[in-house]
Amino acid sequence: MAKEKVKKEKPVNDHPNKIGIKEAAGYTIAEAGNMFNLTYISSYLKVFMTDVLKIAPAKAGLMFILTRLWDCINDPIWGALVAKKPPVKEGKFRPYLKWVSVPLGLSTLLCFMPYNMLTSNTTVLLIISYITYIFYGMMYTGMNIPFGSLASVITDDPNGRNLLSTFRSIGSGIGGAVVSLIAPMVIYSAKTQLDPATNELVEVIDQTTGKVVEIADGTKMCIFGVLMGVLSIIFYLWGYKTTKERVPSEADPQTDFKATYVGLLKSRPFVTVALAGVLISGQLQFNSFNAYLYKNYFTNTSLSILGTICNYLPMVCLVLFTPKLSAKYGKKELCGKFSIISAIASVALAICANNQSIIDKLNPETGIFPAWMFMACLLLIGFGYTFVSLTCWAVVMDVIDYQEYKTGIRNESAVYAVYTFSRKFGQTLADGAGLFLLQWAKYDSETAGNGFITANDTSKKIMFICTIIPAVVYTGVWLLMRFGYPLTKERLEPIYAFIREKREAAEQSA
Repeated sequence: MAKEKVKKEKPVNDHPNKIGIKEAAGYTIAEAGNMFNLTYISSYLKVFMTDVLKIAPAKAGLMFILTRLWDCINDPIWGALVAKKPPVKEGKFRPYLKWVSVPLGLSTLLCFMPYNMLTSNTTVLLIISYITYIFYGMMYTGMNIPFGSLASVITDDPNGRNLLSTFRSIGSGIGGAVVSLIAPMVIYSAKTQLDPATNELVEVIDQTTGKVVEIADGTKMCIFGVLMGVLSIIFYLWGYKTTKERVPSEADPQTDFKATYVGLLKSRPFVTVALAGVLISGQLQFNSFNAYLYKNYFTNTSLSILGTICNYLPMVCLVLFTPKLSAKYGKKELCGKFSIISAIASVALAICANNQSIIDKLNPETGIFPAWMFMACLLLIGFGYTFVSLTCWAVVMDVIDYQEYKTGIRNESAVYAVYTFSRKFGQTLADGAGLFLLQWAKYDSETAGNGFITANDTSKKIMFICTIIPAVVYTGVWLLMRFGYPLTKERLEPIYAFIREKREAAEQSA
């Protein structure tokens, strides 16, 4: 009998809120839906505005900057609304996957409607772009804050949170890869011009590479936007059906937002994570400018597909090992030691790709930087950046626990609202700076790819833009994670214990 009783007891290390692969997979699917919208908007809205709507890059860049000013108000409002709303039967955060999914999917479509078919007035088109992009930003925040907060109430098991963060990164990779791999094959069409000899339209051939020049097709971009919007709704609802909130939320939350935000500004872990969020999301956003590089420097839009593979292949190879490695060595330790690879590779790429004497030695026939070497550097950068990408959301959950440990205040929504804003701020800097730099490079969609672009200063400046900024950003991420972020594996252990004991005490008194 004694032996039988021992068999029925749970192992000592079996956490009461332990989760399995099935639920983590549901969270993954919802994140994939999230990335259908975000990746398509982030990667191709700029191209749509400059090449389809014919809006000047500087005006488009100003739009991205000014619309983010509204986020200074919008994000805290959403954070307060989510925090103050009492939980319902389905939970506190899960219902937003159902409520916000449809308007968010619709906003993606609205951003890519071919309004240029209605008017050629660029001022009117710019105003429409302001309205639709602001609407998208509001809906994305309305989804992202509760969705990010959801992970902290699905489980408070540290291993479970590592699993959720890893699987969220998998979902992010899947959603981003779907867009990055398929969109270049769908949204571009061959550029044509009138042949004076035959009076017929013929495809434009680049004189340097001998390849057909491709341009963005507004109708195709709209159709792809419909597809991404519909799929995102389906995937959000799937995530809603397959997840469960286990950690109790306050029935009548009394939140002191002033104290919460002041506490965050005084928190070294949060400030470091927020700054890293600016750089991480900024670089993810800035990667979208490679579309101009592939189209105008290499004159090969198919390189977008290979570039995506190089970015995500290291993640695919390491994703299954990350939870165990994080549990054994610590998230900070992995990020700090491996991200230096990204820093070195990106700096080396910036030096080599912008030095004409080096380029002439590598590729004397055309005088352009070899595409294979560019891809090899992307692969190295992706390898070094993998652990930062796979553990970033688990790191945010650690910061939430740290804040509760230090201040006694727990507010997932407020933390995610500020963190979401920091990521949006990074995206804004990337889009704004990148588009103004395109203007500096004298980019013009009407002349880009007319058979001489790979030999002129514009294409070289695009290469400079697409390599020097990543070099700065990846170096900054390494410095922050290696020397700035203080929550080592050893420092987190008493925090986890405190949070668990507090939960158990609350459950016993309830």
